[in-house]
Amino acid sequence: MNIKYKKIAIVGGGPGGLTLARLLQQDGCNITVYERDINKDSRVQGANLDLHEESGLAALKKANLLDAFYANYLPDAGKLRLMDNNGKIYLDDHTEEHIAEHRPEIDRGPLRQILLESLQPDTVIWNSQFDSMEKENDGWKLLFKNGKQFYADFVIGADGANSKIRPYLSDIKPIYSGVTIIEGNIYDAEKNTPNIFSLLKGGKIFAFGNQQSIILSTKGDGSIAFYTGEKVDSNWVKESGINFYNLNDVKKWFETNFSNWNTIYHELFATNKMTIVPRPLYHFSSDQHWTTQSNLTIIGDAAHRMPPYAGEGVNMAMLDALELSEELLHMENVRSAFENYETKMFKRAKEVTEITIQNTVKFHKQNGLQFIVDMFNNFNQ
Repeated sequence: MNIKYKKIAIVGGGPGGLTLARLLQQDGCNITVYERDINKDSRVQGANLDLHEESGLAALKKANLLDAFYANYLPDAGKLRLMDNNGKIYLDDHTEEHIAEHRPEIDRGPLRQILLESLQPDTVIWNSQFDSMEKENDGWKLLFKNGKQFYADFVIGADGANSKIRPYLSDIKPIYSGVTIIEGNIYDAEKNTPNIFSLLKGGKIFAFGNQQSIILSTKGDGSIAFYTGEKVDSNWVKESGINFYNLNDVKKWFETNFSNWNTIYHELFATNKMTIVPRPLYHFSSDQHWTTQSNLTIIGDAAHRMPPYAGEGVNMAMLDALELSEELLHMENVRSAFENYETKMFKRAKEVTEITIQNTVKFHKQNGLQFIVDMFNNFNQ
């Protein structure tokens, strides 16, 4: 079957979905991406992304976008300072003794822009929040919350950790990791959090202590992305009594729960020029599987949701896109292409999920700092 004559819908315009669209479109496939953001100028939140040679960078190379990536990446963003809750530095990539791995970093916004500019006009249908879909002929009729409907011969869900496409393929439920993060973004950080901005030196900080964590990243637009990590019950966000829409409430929580942390960290909540969102961290079982369908599959967090403590999320999604595109472009039978992709994806996801959960648990134990010091020292040998 020649998929170039079929309508392929990708639900979700994140790195995985857009990479897949580019890889298929450059071989002549009929691709439409449905994205819930209002338009291409919607602000992209979250920490910057480190791309790995065997996954994220490999996908960009196949998409002929490496030059564009290196024209927009952040040369110093990958330099790490590993610290404890008292502010002591245990490892510093800003010194000659420690050289960071070659995992170049880029902000999410510029990466999305690179991918969008590589697509044909009107490939992405904005303001398209998925609602449901129904089987129609050999494909699917997709219904969106704006009332619009579209038909596709094949659907690929790339709609993230809370995927609405996934239930049409699998009823496996996510598992709570035991850790909840408060994710934040501080704007104009040099002005609003000058001490932390200076300490970051254009890179990132991993800080651990008291079975808690704080991760900070410098972004190219002058902001700082961060998330705190703490072991709490799965229903803590709903039952804590904290109004997460009120920054003063969140500041009081941080001052209490992170009271044993050096005052420099408390500068995080000294400004109101920021946004925050609480995120309980979930993952899927490392041995998950489902029955392959002939007209539906999923990639990225929709397929293998996991916490952010291994730096593999975006790389897994982009490698999914690369491997799925290769299967679709070289297999005569789409179901066989999906099955081959899913078999490889399950194997990769199992290995990365187990490493990620191990990190999530050990980072938030009493000896979490020593564990990560040893881990990074092994990387740098």
